[in-house]
Amino acid sequence: MHDEPEVAVLRLGHRPGRDGRMTSHVGLTARALGADRVILGDNATGSAETIRDITDRFGGPFDVEVTSELKRVLRDWEGAVAHLTMYGLPVQDVQAEIRESHREEPLLVVVGAEKVSFDVYERADWNVGVTNQPHSEVAGLAVFLDRLFDGRELDREWEDAESVVVPQATGKKVESPE
Repeated sequence: MHDEPEVAVLRLGHRPGRDGRMTSHVGLTARALGADRVILGDNATGSAETIRDITDRFGGPFDVEVTSELKRVLRDWEGAVAHLTMYGLPVQDVQAEIRESHREEPLLVVVGAEKVSFDVYERADWNVGVTNQPHSEVAGLAVFLDRLFDGRELDREWEDAESVVVPQATGKKVESPE
């Protein structure tokens, strides 16, 4: 994944008091499932700090960017854009094309929080539906990234971790790396 062009996740919109956990989970899912960075609005600084804290504790690399100009990030992106929306084409129908494109150029994955304006649909190279039913944007992002990376993200090695989860059949075990 690090030998491929960048994958960034743009969290378009954030409603303070309503989207805190959801925005944090978008960023944590992006990190855990192979993206290189998440871009959040400047009204989501609490979520940004949560994601940075997890990255510091459990490893990276992963970057968190906060900006007041989310639409400019989308407008000026030099690469392909995949907009996740339940109104889009089925992910299974476009995943191979998106994967092929990503071999050559960076990919911006747009995840909305509130009603997304039509210009986002027009800017996107693909409007992608993980399912055409109402569901969580976190679930949609997770399925999309897994399809993009074809499961390779699950074997990722984490750098500079203070804590490492030790997989086991029952119980919880977290250790400091040696």
